[in-house]
Order: sequence, then structure tokens, then C-alpha cells
Amino acid sequence: MEGQEETKNITVVVAGRPYPLKIRVEDEASLRKIVKDVNEKINRFQLTYTQKDKQDCLSMALLTYAVDLHKTQLAAAQDAHLSAKLSHLEALLDQEA
Repeated sequence: MEGQEETKNITVVVAGRPYPLKIRVEDEASLRKIVKDVNEKINRFQLTYTQKDKQDCLSMALLTYAVDLHKTQLAAAQDAHLSAKLSHLEALLDQEA
């Protein structure tokens, strides 16, 4: 079927709970790596904050990923802004030449 992506059903386990997902076949390896990384981060929080329950550790892991995503988005926006400025300067230099 042209134009349709091949999908598959998988189940991932995050913080000890199974989650059934329907994903694109080509995304499976990336998704499984992300799940592994998330679970490792949760486990590190559990070892560091032994008084916190699994839900707290899951929330803290989520927040660290949200902060990282926000920083990445800010950096991308700054890169785009800088690129636009450089293009403008290049155009001005081309006019002078």
C-alpha cells in the first residue's frame, strides 16, 4: 500500500507498568532505547531518593526530559535566529561587492 506506513503493536514497560503501543516499524529501535533510558533514569532516582515512591521518581525523570527538550528547542531557535542574521549580513556584503 503506497503512502501508508507499516505499523506494529508492541508493549513497553515503564516504571514496572506495561504500555501497549502501536508504532511505526522504523521507530521501534529508537523507542526501545528511549524506554531503556527512561527506566534507567527512574532507577537512578529511586537509588538516590529512597524515601520517594516510584511515581515521584517517574515524575522527576519526566521533568528532566522536559527541561532537556526545552533547552534543545531554545538552542534550535537561537541557531535559526543566528542563521537568519548571518544570511542577512552575507546579503549585505554581496550588495557591497
